[in-house]
Amino acid sequence: MTRRPFGQGPAVSVFTLGLMRALASPLQLQQVVARALAIGINHFETAPAYGPSQTYLGQALAALAVSRHHYLVTSKLLPGLDVGSGLAVVRATLQRVGLDRLDQLAVHGINRPEHLRWALQGPGAEILAACEAEGLVGQVGFSSHGSPELVEQAITSGRFDFCSLHLHLLNPTMMPLARQALAAGMGVMAISPADKGGRLFDPPDLLRQQCTPFDPLELAYRWLLGRGVSTLTVGAARPSDLDWAQRLAWVGDGMPAAVAAAAEGLNQACQQRLQDTFCGQCRCCLPCPEDIDIPTLLRLRNLRLGHGMGAFCEERYGLIGQAGHWLPLVRGDACTRCGDCLPRCPRNLEIPTLLQHTHGLLQGPPRRRLWGW
Repeated sequence: MTRRPFGQGPAVSVFTLGLMRALASPLQLQQVVARALAIGINHFETAPAYGPSQTYLGQALAALAVSRHHYLVTSKLLPGLDVGSGLAVVRATLQRVGLDRLDQLAVHGINRPEHLRWALQGPGAEILAACEAEGLVGQVGFSSHGSPELVEQAITSGRFDFCSLHLHLLNPTMMPLARQALAAGMGVMAISPADKGGRLFDPPDLLRQQCTPFDPLELAYRWLLGRGVSTLTVGAARPSDLDWAQRLAWVGDGMPAAVAAAAEGLNQACQQRLQDTFCGQCRCCLPCPEDIDIPTLLRLRNLRLGHGMGAFCEERYGLIGQAGHWLPLVRGDACTRCGDCLPRCPRNLEIPTLLQHTHGLLQGPPRRRLWGW
């Protein structure tokens, strides 16, 4: 499998095995890990929050007798811990996986300004420095579900060697920041381009037609790799979930013309279906007095009406207000029609009306994140 630079550390395979799903039994995860190694994946991503993931990974690597130089492991650390607790979490991770040293440690979710302050000036800074000084970790980085403005602050801080971002074919908002990070020599990992990128493993018929001649998941993977992303996570629950990773194991640099054309055609198809209600995701409408994340909500409306992605959009909308700082907190029905956003929209969208329409279109029972904390 093609490997790409990842910060200042060893090169990583262009696909990373995310270890948050194959957890029904140690054997299930062992089978997935074995398939990943067989197709050339050398990078595993885990976290203390992923249930028994770390213990199962350690057992799988031991059972498969994998040589240490054949794989890399990234784990995570939730912000907010004191120094003693943070170091204890890192040491417990090493013990569970059976390692003396993590290749990468990421701050798990720099989603709010206080999380970044914790990592740069607070106890997190001491934890990361101590881990490096003691040789417990190779590189430090961060993941984020936060705003582009917050992610840019983290990237330009100069503290981190890599970042894990939501980079998706159908949500390219973070892509300029990914390019900025790559230009600065950081590694960039795309979080869940299959699942959170639109449940592309089970696409609606309309989206499948719009992506022709590619499968939607294939197009998403090829587009991200064409943009130069270091590695893409695959949260495989069974060995067959790695089939596309095997098919796309060898990729070159640069964007193939056919992939660029298909991605542009997909965007044009969405705009044609929404006409003058299409949200261009410029973020000029923010801030909202009611703290509504207007672009995120209207992006779900774009996807629902433009690509027929009802199940995915209803699922994501149902998580709003149910997942703490990991997702928006306020739904569209909180709009008071104050009109503050209207003069800022370059497309002259009737934003209050569209927010109400989005709520009516997508509201349903509350949902829960796969891993809640």
